[in-house]
Amino acid sequence: MALNRDFIGRTFPPSEPYEVSRVKIREFATAIGDANPIYRDSEAAKAAGHPDVIAPPTFPIVVSLGGPALLDPALGLNYAMVVHGEERFEYQRPLRAGDVIVCSTTITDIKSAGNNEMMKIETEVKTVEGELVCTAYNTIVERGA
Repeated sequence: MALNRDFIGRTFPPSEPYEVSRVKIREFATAIGDANPIYRDSEAAKAAGHPDVIAPPTFPIVVSLGGPALLDPALGLNYAMVVHGEERFEYQRPLRAGDVIVCSTTITDIKSAGNNEMMKIETEVKTVEGELVCTAYNTIVERGA
């Protein structure tokens, strides 16, 4: 079934606040196999000019993909058939341990490609104070739609 094109341009309310912790940063770095000490050691991060450990560049995927944008039944997305097609991030500054962030997602495009549906999503990752940290751009693919 085709995804609901009425969702193109729809922006969803900000997510619940998420606290970026040293533990989650370390777990994510371990999961992706990145041993860079600025993701694990406060002193190494400070020596590199950061106030605390920072998150690897792809860390926002933990909080930026999904949520209400993908779960709304009216969209018609079969999440069991979803694969991640593409992602990129534009940073204003690195995510740091102690940041409390919210994500606001907009569906920017939906199109068919053969038997697949492709949906482009843009997510602003901001601190709860309103500072833009990065913008995540994701393409998800629903196979066999």
